[in-house]
Amino acid sequence: MGKSLNIKKGDTVKVIAGKDKGAEGKVISVLRDEDRVIVEGVNRVKKHEKVVNQGSGNTGGIVTTEAPIHVSNVMLVEGDGVTRIGFRRDEVTKRRSDGSTYTAQRSVRVSRKTGKEI
Repeated sequence: MGKSLNIKKGDTVKVIAGKDKGAEGKVISVLRDEDRVIVEGVNRVKKHEKVVNQGSGNTGGIVTTEAPIHVSNVMLVEGDGVTRIGFRRDEVTKRRSDGSTYTAQRSVRVSRKTGKEI
């Protein structure tokens, strides 16, 4: 079971440390086991790819891709600035398949700056 990270795929984040400090981008994927995220346009590296059998479309050459960045070096963007993330348990009413209702708790991400749900 991997650790839970506060950053999710699709979030807009700002880089707060490293060579790409100040850059903003969308999270493409989250690598939970390594505590890393891949952010669009951030930490770009050149990879030398080999041509693997000619007909399959892999032309090889030098390809620029995004490399993973540690999750501690990014912060969630909210409005004009960045915010830390907290969690809050909300009471919600759920409906069973037979039509009866019951209350349950749902964990939601909240902004530490404004207290609003993210």
